[in-house]
Amino acid sequence: MKTKRAGLYLRVSTGMQDTSMQEEELKEMAERRGWETKVYRDHGESGAKERRPALDSLLADVRRGRLDVVMVFSLDRLARSLKHLLELAEEFRASGVDLYSAKQSIDTASPSGRLTYQVLGAVAEFEREMLRERVRAGLQQARRRGHRLGRPALRRFDRDEIAEIRHLRRRGASVRGLAMKFGTTQYLVAKLVGAEA
Repeated sequence: MKTKRAGLYLRVSTGMQDTSMQEEELKEMAERRGWETKVYRDHGESGAKERRPALDSLLADVRRGRLDVVMVFSLDRLARSLKHLLELAEEFRASGVDLYSAKQSIDTASPSGRLTYQVLGAVAEFEREMLRERVRAGLQQARRRGHRLGRPALRRFDRDEIAEIRHLRRRGASVRGLAMKFGTTQYLVAKLVGAEA
């Protein structure tokens, strides 16, 4: 039977802290199971940040099929928000990678752990559906209030306005500033001043 490859993700928020306690406990658990280990360590990285050097490296190895299980001391070392945790759990599940958390006693290689993945997946789907509903409700509310959705309609300019736009542009006005001043898009302003050249 193939030896499992475990990625040990360790994180502390400040440079004053140390990951040795997390590492010792996870390595001991991996050794008892006969798993090979590779350590991914983020020092002084806030859990609120979704992008962290060691986490990015771990995710790259997950995507390349180099890991079979991701081990953390606690889920809050991996993610600080439920949304981020659900995204990571979904990515691990889709890649066939198990998740082990010592503090929460989660091990998705076990039957009860697989149930955890299914519950997390259901919560993630529920969250996505709630977000879609909020967006739809917001759009309907905006329409009821008479707000026009989407890009503004391209308006037609008379010769005097076109001449003024070109004159202001030659004097150094920005395309963005002209678009705001004349209530149109930067694309149309660029087209109008470009047609002069």
